[in-house]
Formats: sequence, C-alpha cells, structure tokens
Amino acid sequence: MITGIGGCSNSGKSALANELRNFFGNDKSVVLCQDDFVKYSGELPKIDGHTDWEQPSSIKIDEFINAVKENSSVFEYVFVEGLFAFWFDRLNALYDKKLFLELDKATFIKRKKNDYRWGKEPDWYIEHIWNSYLKYGRPPEDMTGVFKMTATLPVDIQTITKHIKSR
Repeated sequence: MITGIGGCSNSGKSALANELRNFFGNDKSVVLCQDDFVKYSGELPKIDGHTDWEQPSSIKIDEFINAVKENSSVFEYVFVEGLFAFWFDRLNALYDKKLFLELDKATFIKRKKNDYRWGKEPDWYIEHIWNSYLKYGRPPEDMTGVFKMTATLPVDIQTITKHIKSR
C-alpha cells in the first residue's frame, strides 16, 4: 500500500507520515521524504542568490521513484511525503491512497517565520515558497480519491488509518 502525502511547507506532512508509521509499526511501514532526494546544492538553480528548493526539478525523481518501488516490495505500507508528492505523473501512478493537508496562507506564513531548520528565511523567499506550492504542490484538479484534511486541526489518526486500510 503506497500512500502519497502532500501539502505546503509546514503543513504537517512529515509529522503525519511519522504518526502513520508509528501506528502501523516500523516493521510494516516506512516513510520516504522527498527532501531526502533533493539534488546537490550545486545542481540547483538560484533565485536572487538564494538556492531555489521550491521547484520539481530540485528532486532526483528517478531515485525517488525507485526507492518507492523498492520499499513497496519490502514494507506493507509506504508513506511518500513532500511538497511535490502529486506533481509527477509517474509517482502518482504508484499511489494506492492520497492524503492532502490544506493550509491557509496566513497560517503558513506564521509557521514558516517560526521555522529555523534552515535558518531565517527572508520574507520574499517565504512568498516564493507559497507561490511554488500554489503552482506545484496541490493535487491536479482532475485527480480523484484525494483525502483532504485541514492542517490547522488535530489529526484524527483513526479516520485516516481507516481510509488507508479501505480498499
């Protein structure tokens, strides 16, 4: 069972994926984070001198897809999370389930301004991250079967796991 988890930066994708892994157990599940498949910084474009992580070309997509396929033969549940979780058709074709965390812009900005994992981001770059999410991070309009959640509300793990288990 391969589940794609998408949403903008700071929407809770990683936290949800890890909570699901804990629920299903480490022996039966694995989390694959898109961030672990980012190209080397020297290969990435720059925007106003700032490394631009916010576009699909920043991901080593072939390696990411291969990891999903390999792990699906080892684990019963594979959780694939990232901003571009629904951008690549070849990746979408692998999903059995799709989860999407919706977050409003004001909450995103507030959370992002308090996120210092990669240092303090300038306001113009935070706006760039939001615009990239709008362009690349949302499920396509014609995508069916997307289970949408509001990222400002507590996760109902029972409802989500019931959805994942349903065939």
